[in-house]
Amino acid sequence: MANIELTDEGVLVVTLYGELDNHEANGIRGEVSSAIYAGKVQTIIWNLEKLGFMDSAGIGLILGRMRDLSPFNGETIILNPSSTMEKIFSFSGLEENIRHSTVAEAMREIGGVLNEK
Repeated sequence: MANIELTDEGVLVVTLYGELDNHEANGIRGEVSSAIYAGKVQTIIWNLEKLGFMDSAGIGLILGRMRDLSPFNGETIILNPSSTMEKIFSFSGLEENIRHSTVAEAMREIGGVLNEK
């Protein structure tokens, strides 16, 4: 299950719950990609704090949306992955995208950067 919210500042907050498998990832993929291609998204925050399980489809979901956001010079933040998920993201070269904070703290962090543009 996912809760997806787009702020007025172009930050898409995707909070994932429970288990993320291929079926669930497909639904989220369409919604997130549509927002990106509509030009509404500057940053994606993936909040994984309440996610218990993610298979390779979940990793692909996040990596693919990073690729979609790249032409728009967008940023991706991965919040609070489990230790296992964090290792997988690190092996994928995404350690710089990982944060251990609240959504509000991450929003404040990127808010300053977005307001400088």
